[in-house]
Amino acid sequence: MKAYEVVVFDWDGTLMDSTPGIVRAIRAASQDMGFDVPDERSAAWVIGLSLDRALDHLVPGMSDADRTRYLDRYRHHYIEQGTEPTLFEGVQGLLDDLVQSNVRLAVATGKSRVGLDRILGRCGLGHYFAAT
Repeated sequence: MKAYEVVVFDWDGTLMDSTPGIVRAIRAASQDMGFDVPDERSAAWVIGLSLDRALDHLVPGMSDADRTRYLDRYRHHYIEQGTEPTLFEGVQGLLDDLVQSNVRLAVATGKSRVGLDRILGRCGLGHYFAAT
């Protein structure tokens, strides 16, 4: 008898190390916009904050128009210019073991379904977390 029927994972920071890509995208978007480019530590510090709070911390007093442009530049660098996703060590084996034990897997994330499917495909895990 298995202990769990379903296991729900957080994605960023749990299965995938998203910090390098987020930091790179923040720094590149800041440069594109002509704002001071935060150092890597400052850019990483905002990870986990809501987007509004993160931007308020990185560029205090940013106008709504600049915020919209900044987000466009951030998405460009994070999605279109992104590096290959990096799974934490042991994730692949854990997922394989759970599937072999007939445990259903799910992801809880703030990403859109399109964004999640994109990253799952890039790291070869789409079959574990297919939309139902």
